[in-house]
Amino acid sequence: MSNPVSYVTHNDGTKMQSIGLGTYTSLGGDCERAVRDAIDAGYRHIDTAYFYENEYEVGKAVHEKVAEGVIKREDIFVVSKLWCHFHEPERVEYACRKTLTNFGMDYVDLYLMHWPYSYAYRGDDVMFPTDANGKVELSDIDYLETWKAMETLVAKGLTKSIGVSNFNSEQLKRLMENCKIKPIHNQIECHPGLNQKPLIKLCKQYNVIVTAYCPLGRPDPINKLPTFLYDPKVKTIADKYQKTPAQVVLRYLLELGTVPLPKSVNKNRIVENFNIFDFQLNLDDHKIITPSIMLIAGC
Repeated sequence: MSNPVSYVTHNDGTKMQSIGLGTYTSLGGDCERAVRDAIDAGYRHIDTAYFYENEYEVGKAVHEKVAEGVIKREDIFVVSKLWCHFHEPERVEYACRKTLTNFGMDYVDLYLMHWPYSYAYRGDDVMFPTDANGKVELSDIDYLETWKAMETLVAKGLTKSIGVSNFNSEQLKRLMENCKIKPIHNQIECHPGLNQKPLIKLCKQYNVIVTAYCPLGRPDPINKLPTFLYDPKVKTIADKYQKTPAQVVLRYLLELGTVPLPKSVNKNRIVENFNIFDFQLNLDDHKIITPSIMLIAGC
């Protein structure tokens, strides 16, 4: 029986699978293998970033699966992000083209502004430029100017859609009031320890999809963190549906109205994380999971 996976429709009409593979910290061939395994498992949404330094691996895996006939390029939704040192308007197209070269692709499905602040440019690979005192050098480029440059990428066909990441409510409001092309996404950290309900509500009002990174926190089995994955009440819910606590948490985030982006390089966990579309939580389950008092490990 095929997985009854759901899709979301963006404010620009494009569609995307309502779960994605996160790839942060996946390097050294692990990312390529993870993306291949994810595509075989049914994932059609892959999230990466220039900052992750694994765009080449993502692109290689996608091309391999296209060559094998498993997918067509148009079947998969590939997301990358503009890093903070490329915020100068004249560097935005250069950065996007560099990402496309890394992927070996003509376009990306979604290009996000990774953060709403900018760093000084000291070279393509200097992700965190520092001053004489070792402090990160910020620049005073307004993210609205960066956004205007990103809007031109859509017209040039370098990306189908654009969006943002790590924007708070005020930053998102300001952007929505001053943009020609609306962002289709706001990617934010979101999990039971940080459920972000007010920001999610605002994004819904603007018809902006929320993608949730670190949806499972940063799992640490030795110290049993984040605690919501080891909470007996969550385990009871998982047993009721014959699922794992991780699957329950991902389903919870899906029902909050977000698109979770679980990261794993383990084939079994990649498959497990994807299988969250054949059950639904009830209101009592949500009441148990919702309290954000559960300790988490940082992301």
